[in-house]
Amino acid sequence: MKLQKNQIGRDVPEHVEQMGDVKPYIRSGKRRENYVTERDKVFTGKVAASLQEAIIKSGLKDGMTISFHHHLRAGDMVLPKVMAAIDELGIKDLTICASSLTSSHECLIDYIKKGVVTGLQTSGMRGELGKAVSRGILEEAVVFRTHGGRARAIQNGDVVIDVAFIAASCCDDMGNMNGQYGPSAFGSMGYAMVDARYAKKVVAVTDNLVGFPAYPISIPQTLVDIVAVIDQIGDPELMGQGATRKTNNPVELAIADYASKVLIASGLIKDGFSYQAGTGGISLAVIRFLRDYMKENHIRGSFGSGGITSTMVELLDEDLFVGLLDVQTFDKGAVESIRDNPAHIEMDAGTYADPLTKGCVTNNLDIMILSATEVDVNFNVNVLTASNGNVMGALGGHPDTAAGAKLAIVVCPLTRKRLPIVVDEVTTICTPGPSVDVVVTERGVAVNPDNPMLKAELVKAGLPVCEIEELRDKAYAITGKPQPPKYSDNVVGVVEYRDGTVIDMIKNVID
Repeated sequence: MKLQKNQIGRDVPEHVEQMGDVKPYIRSGKRRENYVTERDKVFTGKVAASLQEAIIKSGLKDGMTISFHHHLRAGDMVLPKVMAAIDELGIKDLTICASSLTSSHECLIDYIKKGVVTGLQTSGMRGELGKAVSRGILEEAVVFRTHGGRARAIQNGDVVIDVAFIAASCCDDMGNMNGQYGPSAFGSMGYAMVDARYAKKVVAVTDNLVGFPAYPISIPQTLVDIVAVIDQIGDPELMGQGATRKTNNPVELAIADYASKVLIASGLIKDGFSYQAGTGGISLAVIRFLRDYMKENHIRGSFGSGGITSTMVELLDEDLFVGLLDVQTFDKGAVESIRDNPAHIEMDAGTYADPLTKGCVTNNLDIMILSATEVDVNFNVNVLTASNGNVMGALGGHPDTAAGAKLAIVVCPLTRKRLPIVVDEVTTICTPGPSVDVVVTERGVAVNPDNPMLKAELVKAGLPVCEIEELRDKAYAITGKPQPPKYSDNVVGVVEYRDGTVIDMIKNVID
Protein backbone atom coordinates (compact mmCIF):
# COMPACT_ATOMS: atom_id res chain seq x y z
CA MET A 1 0.00 0.00 0.00
CA LYS A 2 1.43 3.38 -1.00
CA LEU A 3 1.61 5.90 1.82
CA GLN A 4 1.73 9.67 2.08
CA LYS A 5 2.32 12.05 4.94
CA ASN A 6 -0.32 14.49 6.08
CA GLN A 7 0.49 17.91 7.51
CA ILE A 8 0.36 16.66 11.06
CA GLY A 9 3.16 14.16 10.27
CA ARG A 10 1.24 10.90 10.09
CA ASP A 11 1.52 8.31 7.35
CA VAL A 12 -1.82 7.64 5.67
CA PRO A 13 -2.74 5.54 2.60
CA GLU A 14 -2.85 7.12 -0.83
CA HIS A 15 -5.83 4.95 -1.78
CA VAL A 16 -8.47 2.93 0.08
CA GLU A 17 -10.79 0.69 -1.90
CA GLN A 18 -13.99 1.86 -0.20
CA MET A 19 -12.93 5.54 -0.19
CA GLY A 20 -11.03 5.96 -3.42
CA ASP A 21 -8.06 8.37 -3.45
CA VAL A 22 -7.36 9.62 0.05
CA LYS A 23 -7.12 13.33 0.80
CA PRO A 24 -4.50 13.86 3.51
CA TYR A 25 -5.28 16.14 6.44
CA ILE A 26 -4.17 19.77 6.06
CA ARG A 27 -3.69 21.93 9.15
CA SER A 28 -6.38 24.56 9.50
CA GLY A 29 -4.06 27.14 11.03
CA LYS A 30 -6.72 27.99 13.64
CA ARG A 31 -5.40 30.23 16.44
CA ARG A 32 -6.55 28.99 19.83
CA GLU A 33 -5.43 32.00 21.82
CA ASN A 34 -8.30 34.17 20.63
CA TYR A 35 -10.87 31.58 21.83
CA VAL A 36 -12.95 31.88 18.65
CA THR A 37 -13.87 28.53 17.11
CA GLU A 38 -15.27 27.81 13.68
CA ARG A 39 -18.56 26.90 15.37
CA ASP A 40 -18.71 30.34 16.99
CA LYS A 41 -18.30 31.99 13.60
CA VAL A 42 -21.16 29.99 12.06
CA PHE A 43 -23.35 30.34 15.14
CA THR A 44 -23.56 34.13 14.92
CA GLY A 45 -23.79 34.31 11.15
CA LYS A 46 -27.36 33.41 10.20
CA VAL A 47 -29.26 36.47 11.41
CA ALA A 48 -29.50 39.09 8.66
CA ALA A 49 -29.55 42.79 9.50
CA SER A 50 -32.87 43.21 7.63
CA LEU A 51 -35.36 41.38 5.46
CA GLN A 52 -33.80 42.96 2.38
CA GLU A 53 -30.36 41.73 3.42
CA ALA A 54 -31.78 38.24 3.92
CA ILE A 55 -33.17 38.31 0.37
CA ILE A 56 -29.85 39.48 -1.03
CA LYS A 57 -27.94 36.79 0.92
CA SER A 58 -30.35 34.13 -0.41
CA GLY A 59 -29.16 34.90 -3.95
CA LEU A 60 -32.66 35.55 -5.24
CA LYS A 61 -32.60 36.62 -8.90
CA ASP A 62 -35.06 37.39 -11.68
CA GLY A 63 -36.95 34.35 -12.92
CA MET A 64 -36.62 32.22 -9.78
CA THR A 65 -39.27 30.35 -7.78
CA ILE A 66 -40.02 31.26 -4.17
CA SER A 67 -42.34 29.61 -1.67
CA PHE A 68 -44.51 30.52 1.30
CA HIS A 69 -46.76 28.60 3.68
CA HIS A 70 -50.20 29.72 4.80
CA HIS A 71 -50.52 28.48 8.39
CA LEU A 72 -51.42 32.02 9.51
CA ARG A 73 -54.12 32.08 6.81
CA ALA A 74 -55.99 35.43 6.75
CA GLY A 75 -53.58 36.79 9.38
CA ASP A 76 -50.39 36.18 7.38
CA MET A 77 -48.05 39.18 7.12
CA VAL A 78 -44.90 37.42 5.87
CA LEU A 79 -45.78 37.14 2.19
CA PRO A 80 -46.79 40.83 1.90
CA LYS A 81 -43.62 42.02 3.70
CA VAL A 82 -41.30 39.75 1.74
CA MET A 83 -42.87 40.79 -1.56
CA ALA A 84 -42.56 44.49 -0.65
CA ALA A 85 -38.84 43.99 0.06
CA ILE A 86 -38.38 42.05 -3.19
CA ASP A 87 -40.10 44.85 -5.11
CA GLU A 88 -37.82 47.45 -3.54
CA LEU A 89 -34.80 45.40 -4.67
CA GLY A 90 -36.09 45.44 -8.25
CA ILE A 91 -36.33 41.66 -8.64
CA LYS A 92 -38.91 40.53 -11.19
CA ASP A 93 -40.39 37.58 -13.07
CA LEU A 94 -40.86 35.40 -9.99
CA THR A 95 -43.03 32.32 -9.60
CA ILE A 96 -44.70 31.90 -6.22
CA CYS A 97 -45.26 28.35 -5.04
CA ALA A 98 -47.50 28.74 -1.98
CA SER A 99 -49.23 26.05 0.05
CA SER A 100 -52.30 28.28 -0.41
CA LEU A 101 -53.19 31.95 -0.94
CA THR A 102 -55.72 33.75 1.24
CA SER A 103 -57.41 37.14 1.60
CA SER A 104 -54.20 38.48 3.18
CA HIS A 105 -52.37 38.03 -0.12
CA GLU A 106 -54.32 40.38 -2.38
CA CYS A 107 -51.19 42.54 -2.64
CA LEU A 108 -50.08 40.05 -5.30
CA ILE A 109 -52.44 41.73 -7.77
CA ASP A 110 -50.21 44.81 -7.82
CA TYR A 111 -47.01 42.74 -8.05
CA ILE A 112 -48.46 40.79 -10.98
CA LYS A 113 -49.31 44.05 -12.76
CA LYS A 114 -45.75 45.31 -12.16
CA GLY A 115 -44.16 42.11 -13.46
CA VAL A 116 -42.62 41.19 -10.11
CA VAL A 117 -44.75 38.02 -10.09
CA THR A 118 -45.41 36.16 -13.35
CA GLY A 119 -46.42 32.72 -12.11
CA LEU A 120 -48.52 31.20 -9.31
CA GLN A 121 -48.67 27.64 -8.00
CA THR A 122 -51.04 27.09 -5.09
CA SER A 123 -53.77 24.97 -3.54
CA GLY A 124 -56.27 27.80 -3.88
CA MET A 125 -57.04 31.49 -3.62
CA ARG A 126 -59.91 33.71 -2.65
CA GLY A 127 -61.31 37.23 -2.88
CA GLU A 128 -60.04 39.84 -5.32
CA LEU A 129 -56.97 37.78 -6.25
CA GLY A 130 -59.21 34.90 -7.34
CA LYS A 131 -61.36 37.24 -9.41
CA ALA A 132 -58.30 38.82 -11.04
CA VAL A 133 -56.84 35.44 -11.96
CA SER A 134 -60.22 34.31 -13.33
CA ARG A 135 -60.13 37.32 -15.68
CA GLY A 136 -56.69 36.60 -17.04
CA ILE A 137 -54.38 38.90 -15.07
CA LEU A 138 -51.53 36.39 -15.55
CA GLU A 139 -50.18 35.36 -18.94
CA GLU A 140 -49.32 31.91 -17.59
CA ALA A 141 -51.97 29.56 -16.21
CA VAL A 142 -52.00 29.08 -12.45
CA VAL A 143 -51.20 25.52 -11.33
CA PHE A 144 -53.57 24.32 -8.60
CA ARG A 145 -52.34 21.36 -6.56
CA THR A 146 -53.70 19.42 -3.61
CA HIS A 147 -51.72 19.50 -0.36
CA GLY A 148 -50.47 16.00 -1.07
CA GLY A 149 -49.84 16.80 -4.71
CA ARG A 150 -47.74 19.82 -3.79
CA ALA A 151 -45.58 17.74 -1.45
CA ARG A 152 -45.19 15.13 -4.19
CA ALA A 153 -44.24 17.71 -6.81
CA ILE A 154 -41.59 19.31 -4.57
CA GLN A 155 -40.14 15.99 -3.46
CA ASN A 156 -39.97 14.64 -7.02
CA GLY A 157 -38.39 17.79 -8.41
CA ASP A 158 -41.38 18.72 -10.56
CA VAL A 159 -41.22 22.01 -8.65
CA VAL A 160 -37.83 23.43 -7.76
CA ILE A 161 -37.94 26.07 -5.03
CA ASP A 162 -35.01 28.48 -5.19
CA VAL A 163 -35.81 30.30 -1.93
CA ALA A 164 -38.33 29.30 0.72
CA PHE A 165 -39.53 32.03 3.09
CA ILE A 166 -40.81 30.30 6.22
CA ALA A 167 -42.78 32.13 8.89
CA ALA A 168 -41.77 31.00 12.39
CA SER A 169 -43.37 32.21 15.61
CA CYS A 170 -40.31 31.01 17.55
CA CYS A 171 -36.78 30.81 16.15
CA ASP A 172 -33.18 30.97 17.36
CA ASP A 173 -30.20 32.51 15.60
CA MET A 174 -29.24 29.21 13.98
CA GLY A 175 -32.70 28.73 12.48
CA ASN A 176 -34.23 26.08 14.73
CA MET A 177 -37.90 26.97 14.66
CA ASN A 178 -41.46 26.11 15.58
CA GLY A 179 -44.95 27.58 15.36
CA GLN A 180 -46.02 26.69 18.88
CA TYR A 181 -44.56 29.54 20.95
CA GLY A 182 -44.46 33.31 20.69
CA PRO A 183 -47.00 36.11 20.25
CA SER A 184 -47.83 34.92 16.73
CA ALA A 185 -48.04 31.19 17.52
CA PHE A 186 -49.97 29.24 14.88
CA GLY A 187 -49.25 25.58 15.70
CA SER A 188 -48.16 22.98 13.16
CA MET A 189 -45.60 23.86 10.47
CA GLY A 190 -46.68 20.90 8.35
CA TYR A 191 -46.68 22.59 4.94
CA ALA A 192 -43.41 24.46 5.50
CA MET A 193 -41.48 21.33 6.47
CA VAL A 194 -41.46 20.03 2.90
CA ASP A 195 -40.26 23.41 1.56
CA ALA A 196 -37.44 23.51 4.13
CA ARG A 197 -36.29 20.03 3.18
CA TYR A 198 -36.08 20.59 -0.58
CA ALA A 199 -35.59 24.33 -1.24
CA LYS A 200 -32.14 25.45 -2.41
CA LYS A 201 -32.14 28.24 0.18
CA VAL A 202 -34.27 28.62 3.28
CA VAL A 203 -35.00 31.91 5.03
CA ALA A 204 -36.67 31.72 8.45
CA VAL A 205 -38.77 34.84 9.06
CA THR A 206 -39.63 35.43 12.71
CA ASP A 207 -40.90 38.05 15.14
CA ASN A 208 -39.69 36.07 18.15
CA LEU A 209 -35.94 35.44 18.17
CA VAL A 210 -35.10 33.37 21.23
CA GLY A 211 -31.90 32.06 22.79
CA PHE A 212 -30.31 28.95 21.35
CA PRO A 213 -31.71 26.33 21.21
CA ALA A 214 -35.32 27.08 20.35
CA TYR A 215 -37.57 24.15 21.24
CA PRO A 216 -39.40 22.11 20.28
CA ILE A 217 -37.71 21.95 16.89
CA SER A 218 -40.18 21.62 14.04
CA ILE A 219 -37.65 22.61 11.38
CA PRO A 220 -33.96 22.19 12.36
CA GLN A 221 -31.03 24.53 11.85
CA THR A 222 -29.45 22.09 9.38
CA LEU A 223 -32.08 23.08 6.80
CA VAL A 224 -31.92 26.85 7.35
CA ASP A 225 -29.55 29.28 5.65
CA ILE A 226 -30.67 32.70 6.91
CA VAL A 227 -32.79 34.13 9.72
CA ALA A 228 -34.68 37.40 9.23
CA VAL A 229 -36.34 39.21 12.13
CA ILE A 230 -39.37 41.41 11.45
CA ASP A 231 -41.80 43.22 13.74
CA GLN A 232 -44.76 40.85 13.23
CA ILE A 233 -45.25 37.71 11.15
CA GLY A 234 -49.02 37.69 11.47
CA ASP A 235 -52.20 38.01 13.47
CA PRO A 236 -53.15 34.60 14.95
CA GLU A 237 -56.63 35.93 15.78
CA LEU A 238 -57.36 35.90 12.04
CA MET A 239 -55.93 32.41 11.55
CA GLY A 240 -59.25 30.58 11.75
CA GLN A 241 -61.41 33.37 10.34
CA GLY A 242 -64.27 31.94 8.30
CA ALA A 243 -62.96 28.38 8.65
CA THR A 244 -63.94 27.20 12.13
CA ARG A 245 -67.55 28.30 12.31
CA LYS A 246 -69.79 26.47 14.75
CA THR A 247 -73.35 26.40 13.51
CA ASN A 248 -76.84 26.66 14.97
CA ASN A 249 -78.40 26.79 11.51
CA PRO A 250 -81.25 24.23 11.45
CA VAL A 251 -80.53 23.20 7.85
CA GLU A 252 -76.86 22.56 8.60
CA LEU A 253 -77.73 20.71 11.80
CA ALA A 254 -80.17 18.50 9.87
CA ILE A 255 -77.41 17.65 7.37
CA ALA A 256 -75.00 16.90 10.23
CA ASP A 257 -77.60 14.65 11.87
CA TYR A 258 -78.07 12.65 8.66
CA ALA A 259 -74.30 12.44 8.14
CA SER A 260 -73.71 11.10 11.65
CA LYS A 261 -76.39 8.44 11.05
CA VAL A 262 -74.62 7.49 7.80
CA LEU A 263 -71.41 7.04 9.79
CA ILE A 264 -73.12 4.83 12.36
CA ALA A 265 -74.93 2.75 9.72
CA SER A 266 -71.68 2.19 7.82
CA GLY A 267 -70.35 0.11 10.72
CA LEU A 268 -67.02 1.94 10.67
CA ILE A 269 -67.52 3.72 14.00
CA LYS A 270 -65.84 1.18 16.23
CA ASP A 271 -62.74 0.90 18.41
CA GLY A 272 -59.62 1.93 16.50
CA PHE A 273 -61.30 3.83 13.67
CA SER A 274 -59.57 6.86 12.09
CA TYR A 275 -61.31 10.07 11.14
CA GLN A 276 -60.91 13.43 9.46
CA ALA A 277 -63.41 16.26 9.14
CA GLY A 278 -63.26 19.67 7.54
CA THR A 279 -63.56 22.94 9.43
CA GLY A 280 -66.93 24.17 8.19
CA GLY A 281 -70.05 24.46 10.32
CA ILE A 282 -71.60 21.19 9.11
CA SER A 283 -68.38 19.18 9.57
CA LEU A 284 -67.89 20.50 13.11
CA ALA A 285 -71.51 19.69 13.94
CA VAL A 286 -70.96 16.11 12.74
CA ILE A 287 -68.11 15.84 15.26
CA ARG A 288 -70.47 16.89 18.04
CA PHE A 289 -72.96 14.15 17.09
CA LEU A 290 -70.11 11.65 16.74
CA ARG A 291 -68.75 12.53 20.16
CA ASP A 292 -72.06 11.71 21.86
CA TYR A 293 -72.29 8.35 20.08
CA MET A 294 -68.70 7.41 20.98
CA LYS A 295 -69.23 8.25 24.64
CA GLU A 296 -72.52 6.36 24.87
CA ASN A 297 -70.99 3.25 23.26
CA HIS A 298 -67.54 3.43 24.89
CA ILE A 299 -65.73 3.71 21.54
CA ARG A 300 -62.15 5.00 21.31
CA GLY A 301 -60.76 5.90 17.91
CA SER A 302 -57.13 5.58 16.86
CA PHE A 303 -56.43 9.02 15.35
CA GLY A 304 -57.98 12.16 14.00
CA SER A 305 -56.00 13.93 11.27
CA GLY A 306 -55.62 16.86 8.92
CA GLY A 307 -56.30 20.43 9.86
CA ILE A 308 -57.05 20.29 13.58
CA THR A 309 -59.63 22.44 15.37
CA SER A 310 -60.56 22.86 19.03
CA THR A 311 -63.55 20.60 18.38
CA MET A 312 -61.22 17.71 17.55
CA VAL A 313 -59.04 18.63 20.52
CA GLU A 314 -62.05 18.14 22.80
CA LEU A 315 -62.32 14.54 21.60
CA LEU A 316 -58.64 13.98 22.34
CA ASP A 317 -58.93 15.55 25.79
CA GLU A 318 -61.87 13.27 26.58
CA ASP A 319 -59.78 10.23 25.55
CA LEU A 320 -62.05 9.47 22.59
CA PHE A 321 -58.99 9.30 20.31
CA VAL A 322 -55.49 8.01 20.99
CA GLY A 323 -53.90 10.91 19.12
CA LEU A 324 -54.24 13.74 16.62
CA LEU A 325 -52.01 14.10 13.55
CA ASP A 326 -51.84 17.78 12.67
CA VAL A 327 -50.67 19.28 9.37
CA GLN A 328 -52.40 22.64 9.97
CA THR A 329 -53.68 24.07 13.24
CA PHE A 330 -56.84 26.13 12.89
CA ASP A 331 -57.48 28.00 16.13
CA LYS A 332 -56.05 29.11 19.47
CA GLY A 333 -57.30 26.10 21.41
CA ALA A 334 -55.67 23.72 18.94
CA VAL A 335 -52.41 25.73 19.11
CA GLU A 336 -52.36 25.30 22.89
CA SER A 337 -53.05 21.59 22.49
CA ILE A 338 -50.21 20.88 20.03
CA ARG A 339 -47.90 22.83 22.34
CA ASP A 340 -48.91 21.06 25.56
CA ASN A 341 -50.20 17.58 24.67
CA PRO A 342 -47.68 15.01 23.33
CA ALA A 343 -50.57 13.03 21.83
CA HIS A 344 -51.26 15.99 19.51
CA ILE A 345 -48.60 15.30 16.88
CA GLU A 346 -47.20 17.61 14.22
CA MET A 347 -46.84 16.05 10.75
CA ASP A 348 -45.52 17.36 7.45
CA ALA A 349 -47.57 17.57 4.25
CA GLY A 350 -45.81 14.57 2.70
CA THR A 351 -46.65 12.36 5.66
CA TYR A 352 -50.17 13.70 5.51
CA ALA A 353 -51.08 13.21 1.88
CA ASP A 354 -48.25 12.59 -0.62
CA PRO A 355 -49.54 9.56 -2.58
CA LEU A 356 -46.03 8.48 -3.62
CA THR A 357 -44.51 8.23 -0.15
CA LYS A 358 -44.03 4.88 1.57
CA GLY A 359 -47.23 5.48 3.47
CA CYS A 360 -49.32 8.64 3.84
CA VAL A 361 -51.94 9.21 6.53
CA THR A 362 -54.78 9.96 4.11
CA ASN A 363 -54.49 6.45 2.70
CA ASN A 364 -55.03 5.08 6.21
CA LEU A 365 -58.28 6.95 6.91
CA ASP A 366 -61.51 5.15 7.63
CA ILE A 367 -63.81 8.18 7.36
CA MET A 368 -63.59 11.63 5.80
CA ILE A 369 -66.26 14.34 5.94
CA LEU A 370 -65.98 16.69 2.95
CA SER A 371 -67.65 19.96 1.96
CA ALA A 372 -68.59 21.04 -1.56
CA THR A 373 -69.15 24.17 -3.58
CA GLU A 374 -70.92 21.98 -6.15
CA VAL A 375 -71.48 18.26 -6.67
CA ASP A 376 -72.87 16.74 -9.85
CA VAL A 377 -74.87 13.68 -10.82
CA ASN A 378 -71.63 11.75 -11.39
CA PHE A 379 -70.53 12.56 -7.81
CA ASN A 380 -67.75 14.86 -9.06
CA VAL A 381 -67.06 17.65 -6.55
CA ASN A 382 -66.00 21.26 -7.05
CA VAL A 383 -64.33 23.15 -4.18
CA LEU A 384 -62.25 25.60 -6.21
CA THR A 385 -64.55 27.80 -8.30
CA ALA A 386 -67.96 29.37 -7.84
CA SER A 387 -70.78 28.55 -10.23
CA ASN A 388 -69.96 31.85 -12.02
CA GLY A 389 -66.47 30.55 -12.83
CA ASN A 390 -64.53 32.71 -10.36
CA VAL A 391 -61.73 31.07 -8.40
CA MET A 392 -62.82 31.35 -4.75
CA GLY A 393 -61.70 28.24 -2.89
CA ALA A 394 -58.96 25.66 -2.53
CA LEU A 395 -58.29 22.03 -3.33
CA GLY A 396 -56.62 21.58 0.05
CA GLY A 397 -56.62 17.92 1.05
CA HIS A 398 -60.07 17.29 -0.45
CA PRO A 399 -59.04 15.01 -3.35
CA ASP A 400 -56.29 13.41 -1.22
CA THR A 401 -58.57 12.35 1.61
CA ALA A 402 -61.48 11.35 -0.63
CA ALA A 403 -59.19 8.99 -2.54
CA GLY A 404 -57.64 7.50 0.58
CA ALA A 405 -60.56 7.11 3.00
CA LYS A 406 -62.69 3.97 3.15
CA LEU A 407 -65.77 6.19 3.42
CA ALA A 408 -65.83 9.69 1.89
CA ILE A 409 -68.97 11.69 2.69
CA VAL A 410 -69.80 15.02 1.06
CA VAL A 411 -72.03 17.26 3.19
CA CYS A 412 -73.71 20.28 1.60
CA PRO A 413 -77.03 22.11 1.49
CA LEU A 414 -79.20 21.43 -1.54
CA THR A 415 -79.09 25.15 -2.40
CA ARG A 416 -77.03 28.11 -1.25
CA LYS A 417 -77.96 31.76 -1.87
CA ARG A 418 -80.57 30.77 -4.47
CA LEU A 419 -78.01 28.66 -6.33
CA PRO A 420 -78.23 24.87 -6.74
CA ILE A 421 -75.39 22.91 -5.17
CA VAL A 422 -76.33 19.54 -6.69
CA VAL A 423 -76.12 20.09 -10.46
CA ASP A 424 -75.86 18.30 -13.80
CA GLU A 425 -72.18 19.10 -14.17
CA VAL A 426 -69.84 20.92 -11.80
CA THR A 427 -68.05 24.03 -13.02
CA THR A 428 -64.63 22.58 -12.15
CA ILE A 429 -63.84 18.96 -11.27
CA CYS A 430 -61.58 18.86 -8.22
CA THR A 431 -62.43 15.51 -6.63
CA PRO A 432 -63.50 12.83 -9.12
CA GLY A 433 -66.79 11.00 -8.57
CA PRO A 434 -65.31 7.51 -8.03
CA SER A 435 -63.65 8.84 -4.83
CA VAL A 436 -66.96 9.95 -3.29
CA ASP A 437 -69.25 7.46 -1.53
CA VAL A 438 -72.18 9.51 -0.20
CA VAL A 439 -73.68 12.97 -0.70
CA VAL A 440 -75.72 14.19 2.28
CA THR A 441 -78.13 17.14 2.02
CA GLU A 442 -81.04 18.29 4.17
CA ARG A 443 -83.45 16.89 1.54
CA GLY A 444 -81.98 13.43 1.11
CA VAL A 445 -78.93 11.15 0.98
CA ALA A 446 -77.47 9.84 -2.29
CA VAL A 447 -75.09 6.88 -2.46
CA ASN A 448 -72.60 6.30 -5.25
CA PRO A 449 -73.86 3.40 -7.42
CA ASP A 450 -70.44 1.79 -7.01
CA ASN A 451 -71.30 1.16 -3.35
CA PRO A 452 -74.59 -0.83 -3.34
CA MET A 453 -73.88 -2.57 -0.01
CA LEU A 454 -73.61 0.76 1.77
CA LYS A 455 -76.83 1.94 0.12
CA ALA A 456 -78.63 -1.13 1.45
CA GLU A 457 -77.36 -0.45 4.97
CA LEU A 458 -78.52 3.19 4.86
CA VAL A 459 -81.97 2.16 3.62
CA LYS A 460 -82.15 -0.42 6.43
CA ALA A 461 -81.24 2.35 8.93
CA GLY A 462 -84.22 4.40 7.77
CA LEU A 463 -82.26 7.24 6.17
CA PRO A 464 -83.94 9.22 3.35
CA VAL A 465 -81.95 7.57 0.56
CA CYS A 466 -82.58 8.74 -2.99
CA GLU A 467 -80.82 8.91 -6.33
CA ILE A 468 -78.52 11.87 -6.84
CA GLU A 469 -80.59 12.91 -9.87
CA GLU A 470 -83.52 13.37 -7.49
CA LEU A 471 -81.45 15.77 -5.40
CA ARG A 472 -80.54 17.70 -8.53
CA ASP A 473 -84.18 17.92 -9.55
CA LYS A 474 -85.20 19.15 -6.10
CA ALA A 475 -82.50 21.81 -6.27
CA TYR A 476 -83.52 22.97 -9.75
CA ALA A 477 -87.17 23.08 -8.65
CA ILE A 478 -86.20 25.70 -6.07
CA THR A 479 -83.63 27.74 -8.03
CA GLY A 480 -84.21 26.96 -11.67
CA LYS A 481 -81.41 25.63 -13.87
CA PRO A 482 -78.61 28.22 -13.91
CA GLN A 483 -76.93 29.43 -17.06
CA PRO A 484 -73.28 28.34 -17.33
CA PRO A 485 -70.58 31.05 -17.14
CA LYS A 486 -69.23 32.58 -20.32
CA TYR A 487 -65.56 31.95 -21.03
CA SER A 488 -62.93 32.94 -23.56
CA ASP A 489 -60.52 30.32 -24.92
CA ASN A 490 -57.76 31.57 -22.62
CA VAL A 491 -56.80 29.02 -19.95
CA VAL A 492 -56.12 30.75 -16.61
CA GLY A 493 -55.66 27.66 -14.45
CA VAL A 494 -54.97 23.94 -14.57
CA VAL A 495 -56.19 21.61 -11.84
CA GLU A 496 -53.70 18.91 -11.02
CA TYR A 497 -54.84 15.69 -9.37
CA ARG A 498 -52.81 14.36 -6.44
CA ASP A 499 -50.76 12.04 -8.67
CA GLY A 500 -49.63 14.80 -11.04
CA THR A 501 -52.16 14.18 -13.81
CA VAL A 502 -54.37 17.10 -14.87
CA ILE A 503 -58.04 16.59 -14.05
CA ASP A 504 -59.53 19.88 -15.34
CA MET A 505 -58.77 23.41 -16.47
CA ILE A 506 -60.17 26.84 -15.68
CA LYS A 507 -60.87 29.33 -18.47
CA ASN A 508 -60.97 33.11 -18.52
CA VAL A 509 -64.35 34.35 -17.28
CA ILE A 510 -66.15 36.88 -19.46
CA ASP A 511 -68.38 39.27 -17.50
